[in-house]
Amino acid sequence: MQGFKDFDPAKDIRDLSGKVILVTGGTAGLGEESVRALAAHSPLHIYFTGRNAAAANALIADIKAKHPKASLSFIKMDLSSLRTVKEAIAQDFKHDRLDILMNNAGIIAKPAVLSTDGYEIQFATNHLGHAMLTRELMPILLETAKEPGADVRIVSNTSAGYEFHRAIKGGISFDELEAGSTMSRMMLGAWIRYGQSKLANILFAAELARRHPELTSVAIHPGLVKTTMNTEMAGWSKTFVDVTSRMSGEKWLEPHEGVLNQLWCAAGAEKRSLRNGGYYTPVGVDSTEKLTVEAKDQALAGGLWEWTEKLLLEYCRCD
Repeated sequence: MQGFKDFDPAKDIRDLSGKVILVTGGTAGLGEESVRALAAHSPLHIYFTGRNAAAANALIADIKAKHPKASLSFIKMDLSSLRTVKEAIAQDFKHDRLDILMNNAGIIAKPAVLSTDGYEIQFATNHLGHAMLTRELMPILLETAKEPGADVRIVSNTSAGYEFHRAIKGGISFDELEAGSTMSRMMLGAWIRYGQSKLANILFAAELARRHPELTSVAIHPGLVKTTMNTEMAGWSKTFVDVTSRMSGEKWLEPHEGVLNQLWCAAGAEKRSLRNGGYYTPVGVDSTEKLTVEAKDQALAGGLWEWTEKLLLEYCRCD
């Protein structure tokens, strides 16, 4: 399948009037590209998260210069801290609807350290933080889905690098996560931990679709993109990426190219054309059937969901 190589966000994104959108990691890279592209189609409001307030203010000013009627808000958020995610949404999300949630932010190939909550940092940021965010927004997402003609979408960024999970028995090492292990795996450890977190993104998106079929939830691989988290790699990690990219034949994309797959899934594709719970590669190619056995394992997805939900309840002391 050739997909939608001619997809052009400027003309192919549908009218977003009345829609409320939230994009994580919106101050740089694919998140910034998403905010810019979506703002051009007149949504009611765009929220975007990040940790750099100065970059956020500059982005808002630039967008408003091009689209004076654009309505945007920055939510300062550290996705690696569950409590701060919960508090940020409670304090700063002001609308009673949410039509598009783009779980875009992420980190890659980080050293073996723990989050403030005591979990491996890539798993904490890439999976747990987004799971908390989605959980806190779920009542609003579900209410929006009840409206006539509703089209509520959750797009979760993963990576073809999820396949590094193969070095972990079962795909996800719950025992090590619960024990507060940094999960050091020698030279390739950073990539193996990354793969585990990206596998979790795929499983979470699929399980979300099964539990809430009134929402459209997909996971996407953007491609190999020249974002700062890739271009600023050094040492062994940089060498590893260069070598594996040449071996795979996957070419490097500029951010405006790498963003196309998530924009297509979020606001370009017709709802009926999306496989709920599916996995898409650039651009708009349904690659669900090509996933690894673990990534298609419904029991593993259900187990991850239940494990995550229990953890979130404990850390938030929710009723």
